[in-house]
Amino acid sequence: MQRLEGLDSSFLYLESEATPMHVGMTCVFDPSTAPGGYTFGGLRRLVEDRLPLLTPFRRRLVEMPGHMHRPVWVDDPGFELDAHLHRATLPAPGGACDLEEFSADVLSRPLDRSRPLWEMHVLEGLEGGMVGAVTKVHHAAIDGVSGAELTANLLDAEPDPERVPLESQWEPDPVPSRLALARDAVWDLFRLPMATAAGLARTAAAAVRLRRHNREHASRPPAPFDAPRTRCNGPVTGRRHVAFTQTDLREVRAVAKAAGVTVNDVILAVCAGALRGHLEDHGGHPDPPLVAGVPVSVRTADDRGTMGNRLSAMLVDLATDVDDPVTRLGTIAAGSRAAKAQDRVLGPETVSRLADVTPAPVLAAMGGLESRLGLTARMPPVCNLIVSNFPGPSVPLYCAGARMTAAYPMGPLALGTGLNVTVQSYLDTLWFGIVSCPDTVPDPPALPARLAGAFHDLAEPVGVRAGRA
Repeated sequence: MQRLEGLDSSFLYLESEATPMHVGMTCVFDPSTAPGGYTFGGLRRLVEDRLPLLTPFRRRLVEMPGHMHRPVWVDDPGFELDAHLHRATLPAPGGACDLEEFSADVLSRPLDRSRPLWEMHVLEGLEGGMVGAVTKVHHAAIDGVSGAELTANLLDAEPDPERVPLESQWEPDPVPSRLALARDAVWDLFRLPMATAAGLARTAAAAVRLRRHNREHASRPPAPFDAPRTRCNGPVTGRRHVAFTQTDLREVRAVAKAAGVTVNDVILAVCAGALRGHLEDHGGHPDPPLVAGVPVSVRTADDRGTMGNRLSAMLVDLATDVDDPVTRLGTIAAGSRAAKAQDRVLGPETVSRLADVTPAPVLAAMGGLESRLGLTARMPPVCNLIVSNFPGPSVPLYCAGARMTAAYPMGPLALGTGLNVTVQSYLDTLWFGIVSCPDTVPDPPALPARLAGAFHDLAEPVGVRAGRA
């Protein structure tokens, strides 16, 4: 039994039918490398064999009565792999658009909370004989980095690895009784006032440090709710549109080196240029610059292999009021440095500490109020879009012997924010997963071409020849 951290719980309580809080990944595999060929049965055996290493795949939630305390993870004694692992065939020709539509359909459906919070859909019939896999896991269980660790436990670094028997097969622990759950909750709640006082004291100290820092530095990142309202902001419905694209990582690094910025700065500038042009063609972009919400991993070496989230967040000015793309990149890089400096002043644990000291009934009430009152339609948006970037493997990976040729990450939408661009590196490529609400964001199928154009607008002036990917 493991109680959820406050940040993990917030992804549960702020979830609604319109904003399911799971993260996803769509992968494409080449079965020609699989010794003996690909079969769904072989892939199923692989997942079953790896279950002892896949903790989030085996645990389900148990809620506390009346939300008296945060939920707990428990082993699911009724676990059935076939309730989570599904097989499907795409209609011919099984092209990129078909894969995107299937991914959008999977991503739009909330997970069943009575079971472990994950699904994997194996897709046969892809163009060229490829096999796809669309996987989603609730954000309460993993973040981007722990999701990458989960992937590493499921996939292999060679097509036919030596099979190493695990020390023991997974056997679920007994589900705690209601009395045991209540006793554990009461004990935690008894200690909560002291932990809350300590957490609030540390948060207050961080606020004092931040105020002093902001007085000493003229350049500061946007505050929450500073973002202007755009066509991408407003009430989000349950419909999803998913689009994929990719960029050569070597080209992105070359642009970053030529401009003296980071790869993440280039990704933010590409998103800024793409959204600026997109809004311009659909009613115009606002005069104030757009703001990106950027999740930041605060995982340490000691956190390796742990479930849940180790996250902070930054708000970054996207300088969409600057016309020249290269000048805009420099402005974004300066804004990103300011946001990172502020994040360091606050400390890596501030966001999770605030979530930990917020009582579970308050978090649950916040989610309920939003569902009933639609507060996001009346309030300025926290940010205009979410941009998440995390490193992936630099070596080829294999699933049941089939080489992974593409890996597109997908993130959730937030209340009032209808666009999420999540980026992961794999080998020499950056893979972009663009998730949007088509009832909020105009013409989402045009966004991949917008991103490609925005990168070309950056690469050409600094002397990088784009287009190798």
